[in-house]
Amino acid sequence: MPGEPTEIFTEHCELLFSIVYNMLGTVADTEDVLQEAWIAWARRTTAPDAAPIDNPRAYLVRVAVREALAAQQTIHRRRETYQGPWLPEPLIQPLTGAEAAPPDAAETAIQNESLSIALLVVLETLTPLERAVFVLGEAFGYPSTEIAQILDRTPAAVRQLAHRAREHVQARRPRFQTDPHLRREITERFLAALLGGDLEAFMRLLAPEVTIWTDGGGQARAAGLRGPQPRERIAQMLAVGAFRPRPGLGFRYRLVNGDPAVVLLSEGAPFAVLVLDFSPDVDEVTGACAVTGVYAVTNPDKLTHVY
Repeated sequence: MPGEPTEIFTEHCELLFSIVYNMLGTVADTEDVLQEAWIAWARRTTAPDAAPIDNPRAYLVRVAVREALAAQQTIHRRRETYQGPWLPEPLIQPLTGAEAAPPDAAETAIQNESLSIALLVVLETLTPLERAVFVLGEAFGYPSTEIAQILDRTPAAVRQLAHRAREHVQARRPRFQTDPHLRREITERFLAALLGGDLEAFMRLLAPEVTIWTDGGGQARAAGLRGPQPRERIAQMLAVGAFRPRPGLGFRYRLVNGDPAVVLLSEGAPFAVLVLDFSPDVDEVTGACAVTGVYAVTNPDKLTHVY
């Protein structure tokens, strides 16, 4: 549809993608929600008796968030039958602009308010309303009064939801930012140990307890471990080649949801995305952080946007 409604929607599409992706965790579901939001927007703006919309941005955010909440029930049922652990679909971006693909809404979302894979995993344990309040308030800085209008709740109810969500997230993932250069360095050392099957190197990199999430979606090999495991067990599993079973192995360093990470390739095609999580305890001598979590997305359906 040509004209002003299309231009306004396009202007706000990147913001809408970022908010909805952080609420849902997959690109396909986010695109479906944005399609529904576009239909609602087009219907509203082209109705012959429709009153003018004073604040298109606020209107579109409200429509997109409500569409995302409406989609949650279907998404939840689908994840109940998902084979193995579920991880968010990674948003990929080159570490430098040299290999950049044409920009799209997903790539811009990484540059703006995309949440880390580790945090998105924690957000999966919130209720849909708690997650919406957390995303709007913590990632996008909306005040409780505006969130209340978006969700059709009272500001007091929103503040209560926000308090519960923050407590829940803080208990499972304390606020901690790893220096990007240090994260890249440890990721490179981790990959070198992985490719070389270096057990001792893994023992130096891993925290005393490590959790591995492997999302194969029933289509790719996945580690069958749940919860924190002793460092020795994880190191042995990694050293024998849990993520390097194929010929023509290659790799690319990428930003995954804003964090330095690595894409593993087989004959030039991506077959895994590895993202590391770190302890907030930094060694005062070496400046190193221990690896506490390994997130491996191997489900080919979630690698279609990876390059």
